[in-house]
Amino acid sequence: MAPSRAVFRSASTALAALRSSAPATRTLASAASRQLHHLSFSRPVATHTLPTLTITPTSRRWNSSEAGEESAVEAPDYLDEKELHIFTKLKAELEPTKLEVQDVSGGCGSMYALDIVSAKFKGLSVIKQHRLVNAVLKDEIKGWHGVQLKTKAP
Repeated sequence: MAPSRAVFRSASTALAALRSSAPATRTLASAASRQLHHLSFSRPVATHTLPTLTITPTSRRWNSSEAGEESAVEAPDYLDEKELHIFTKLKAELEPTKLEVQDVSGGCGSMYALDIVSAKFKGLSVIKQHRLVNAVLKDEIKGWHGVQLKTKAP
């Protein structure tokens, strides 16, 4: 039982006992009734405080470009022929630091999800970034049903 309900029930039981007693205690009962009126179920009774949780990072993401190396994006082994073609074309034109190409149409090649992080997007709005990708893949996009683009500047 919640603390506020327990307090309310014990106070109301005491009030009922006071009301049924002698007239001298009835004034005490009315005072108790006024005090009981201020109790409510919505106001929680604080019984303890929770400890404060402090989260500190235990590791730092390491990027090879911080160490002076240029990170080269490599095509994963699981790409099919069409995905690999799109991957190599985007890699050559945009020089991305992250590039993911996935056929999301179920294998028929009519819709692709592209996730690209490239320095060439720096200073461009999202629409201009997408237009740049569309310009690179204009011949391929003609035969697609749709494309999901996620672009970002590093």
